[in-house]
Amino acid sequence: MRVLYFAWLRERIGAGREEVETSAPTLAALVEELRARSEGHALAFDDLSAVRAAVDQEAAELDAPLRNAREVAFFPPVTGG
Repeated sequence: MRVLYFAWLRERIGAGREEVETSAPTLAALVEELRARSEGHALAFDDLSAVRAAVDQEAAELDAPLRNAREVAFFPPVTGG
C-alpha cells in the first residue's frame, strides 16, 4: 500500500511517501503499525486530533476499514482565512 505524508507529517517522518506491507484491518491499526516504524513516525502520530486521513482519496475516520485500499494519505487539518 502506498502511504503519503503531507506538511509537517512529511517533515517529522522524513519522507513524503513510502510503500507499506500491512494486514491492518483499519486505519487506526495502520497508524499503530506506522508509529512503531521510527521515532519520526511516532512523533508524527503523537496527537491524532491534529491528523486527517484519506483512503483511496476519500476522507476517512480512524475506524475506516482498509479492505483492498491502495493508498492512504495523512495530512494536517486545513484552515482558511
